[in-house]
Amino acid sequence: MSSETDQSSDSREKHGHNATRATTLPIIGSPVLLAADTAACVRFFSRLPLQRVNRADDPAAAPHFQQIAGAAPLAGLVVALPAAGLGTLLGYSALPPLAVAALVLATLCATTGALHEDGLSDVADGFFGGATPARRLEIMKDSRIGAFGALALVLTIVLRISLLAVLWQRFSPADAALIFLSTEAISRAILVWQWSQRPLARPDGLAARFGKPDRGTARKAALLALPFLLPGALILSPTALFLGLLLAIATGFAVGRIAVTKIGGVTGDVLGAIQQICGLGFLVGMLMVP
Repeated sequence: MSSETDQSSDSREKHGHNATRATTLPIIGSPVLLAADTAACVRFFSRLPLQRVNRADDPAAAPHFQQIAGAAPLAGLVVALPAAGLGTLLGYSALPPLAVAALVLATLCATTGALHEDGLSDVADGFFGGATPARRLEIMKDSRIGAFGALALVLTIVLRISLLAVLWQRFSPADAALIFLSTEAISRAILVWQWSQRPLARPDGLAARFGKPDRGTARKAALLALPFLLPGALILSPTALFLGLLLAIATGFAVGRIAVTKIGGVTGDVLGAIQQICGLGFLVGMLMVP
């Protein structure tokens, strides 16, 4: 490790993520800071009891997403690993693909604490249950789930299980797990993209409280998501991969645009909904092609 990296790590421990960050690679930054950023994202997006990974990592510090959100695709990979591992093992058993898919999704929800699913249900309740932006935001803050939120959860969970079952049926368990991991990583890169592009609906909300990613952070997330296209390029046809990416980007953009129309911008709940919907879009697009 260079002395510049050591100094940056020490400065970061003392002064937080606003400290000058050393870089050894364009955009991505040093491996030490990248590992620390990934760990911070994993702790925020999941319930995994991740210990301190290096000297630049502070588990007790509040996340600063203007800096760390670029590592969200890598965090998506880490968060989805338990579910992907279970799916690989069960895929080689005699269990039907539908049961494997249900257990994979249940494991993922247990790992994340259903964080993004909760955001999706809140968005459905608020967007379709309120007549004004203020009322929609008020409904979204309510911890109780309404009819629109329940319906959104049921429909998306049924669709996700169905698509994952087809994934595990059409491909080998290992290949299906790789595509599943790619979906989780790419959907979080799109989340960061929309977060950086859209205004914030609540100045004091979750999407604003820990720092809004800038365009540079979004570019970093996109760059880190590129390797996750490799499994799809090797396993899927070019048409299937293209359709998956197209629908993922289009649905993520659409949810962000609707949020601006409905409530004036994005919130933490909207970001969760974006991750859920564009992940579905990726699976739908790739599986449309036989």
